[in-house]
Amino acid sequence: MIIAVDGPAGSGKSTIAAAVAKRLEVGHIDTGAMYRALALKVLRSKLPPEDASGVTRLLPGTDISVGDGRVHLDGEPVEGLIRTPEVTAVSSVVAQHQPVRVWMVDRQRKVVHGAPGGAVVEGRDIGTVVLPDADLKVYLTASEEQRAKRRAAERGGSEAEALMEVSSRDARDTAREHSPLRAADDAVVIDTTDLSIDEVVDSVLQAMRERQHP
Repeated sequence: MIIAVDGPAGSGKSTIAAAVAKRLEVGHIDTGAMYRALALKVLRSKLPPEDASGVTRLLPGTDISVGDGRVHLDGEPVEGLIRTPEVTAVSSVVAQHQPVRVWMVDRQRKVVHGAPGGAVVEGRDIGTVVLPDADLKVYLTASEEQRAKRRAAERGGSEAEALMEVSSRDARDTAREHSPLRAADDAVVIDTTDLSIDEVVDSVLQAMRERQHP
């Protein structure tokens, strides 16, 4: 069973994907962490993230692995280094480059297909590009205000700052030329604004059961 979970920043993807994976006793793969790991390498390399050619030249010598909360960049565990605002900002710029997305999609598919028993895979283009044949596609959404509130609680800072970050990220992700953020045509769309974690997880599992036994 492969479940694809997409959605904008602050919609609850990581929390819900991890919880669903735990309930099903399968792997949880955060593809966004792969972009963050590359962003960290770009920062360390002192490259402007807008330099598509420069970033592309880093790819052949880069090894990124993810799974169940672990993230390794060229053999180094970096899960504690990739959630900073600086990495977040660079990640969304780097993710717009087509060679980066092609490189990432190939690796993401290999990670997923190598997961025994299936996986819950989260990102922004999983159901539309990476795994269009996923058994279940889920698109999580929530109001900008609620997503900003979650971001502020998660990372600190004001809700006003978080709202600006969320709005800016939404604009970049939905308007980018390659693999823009959108719900797959056959995705189950869940608005998490007023739902608890357990309610969202139950909705995903119910959708999975309906797909398995229509």
